[in-house]
Amino acid sequence: MKTEAYPLRIPNNLVLLAEAISRERYVDKSTALRQMMYEGAETYVLEAINNGRFSVSKGAEILNKSMYEIYRLAKRKNIEIGATLEQYEKGKESAKKIL
Repeated sequence: MKTEAYPLRIPNNLVLLAEAISRERYVDKSTALRQMMYEGAETYVLEAINNGRFSVSKGAEILNKSMYEIYRLAKRKNIEIGATLEQYEKGKESAKKIL
């Protein structure tokens, strides 16, 4: 994955959280901050997929994961992506009307 240096001001409370995470996960503070950002990005992308703003394939591309990994990640974070049972039933009824 390509990276880029970016100047950033981080609130003190998030720096303290990063320090706690770095101790817990045995990583340096910069790595802990990147992990926090990536975990937030995962949640944002999954919610965007759920709300129809991103497709699963676009979300996989953004997070550099396979579509299968996106579904597993959503399940692990208890975020539903794809059609709900209600949406599926409504789609079936619409299809019957068209056919």
